[in-house]
Amino acid sequence: MSDPGAVLADLRAESEELDALVAVLPAGRWAAPTPAEGWTVAHQIAHLAWTDRQALLSATDPEGFVRAAREALATPLTFVDEAAEAGALTPPAELLADWRAGREELLRALRERPAGEKLPWYGPPMSVASMATARLMETWAHGQDIADALGAVRPPTARLRHIARIGVRTRDFAYATHQLTPPEEEFRVELRAPDGAVWEYGPPDAAQRVTGTALEFCLLVTQRAHRADLPSVRAEGADAERWLEVAQAFAGPPGKGRAPSGKAATS
Repeated sequence: MSDPGAVLADLRAESEELDALVAVLPAGRWAAPTPAEGWTVAHQIAHLAWTDRQALLSATDPEGFVRAAREALATPLTFVDEAAEAGALTPPAELLADWRAGREELLRALRERPAGEKLPWYGPPMSVASMATARLMETWAHGQDIADALGAVRPPTARLRHIARIGVRTRDFAYATHQLTPPEEEFRVELRAPDGAVWEYGPPDAAQRVTGTALEFCLLVTQRAHRADLPSVRAEGADAERWLEVAQAFAGPPGKGRAPSGKAATS
């Protein structure tokens, strides 16, 4: 199990990095379109603020969260967009302040929960560390949408290890989401970290494997770049190759992903 304290510290750092990117934007730039169809910079921050509040509700009032989730899941294909749309109507300064306040409350609430406690969510219940890791993954992924919209380049950090781990652990989920039967055997995954180290997952003698940079693998599993733009990510074996075609670290139905840009990611 991941150390909740370490993950929470990295979640704070990831949020502050994104905060620094949007805090200096003039109000008009919050309306800049991002690669997510129909979503502006404001939509992206509104989504993070809303999801942080839902996670906070889960951590502080599980029964209240279950009731709210039941209502939301009555419209499973639209409730996320509707929440982002509503939040994006908020003036940028107010929206930024709300996101800051909500994420601080969430960090505090998660620190106070027992590490092994299971928190309800829209999918399976999650431990404190898993909830924090999921929030970090979302913050990084939606931050990438914003960075791409603004033409900003974010240097990869060791915090990617959390996202890479989710990407590996959601392999079978990605197959199932596409109505495919997951392979019985594990894959070997070897990723080159930003500092040059190698992050390893799965048995060393696995017949099928995936290799690449941590950055490009994380862009792939969060569907923030098309595989054609991620030349370092390679598969050995038909099943591993298929996985890279459907990989999805986030909950919900299969995403559309991004179209090829013709530009390789900076790793």
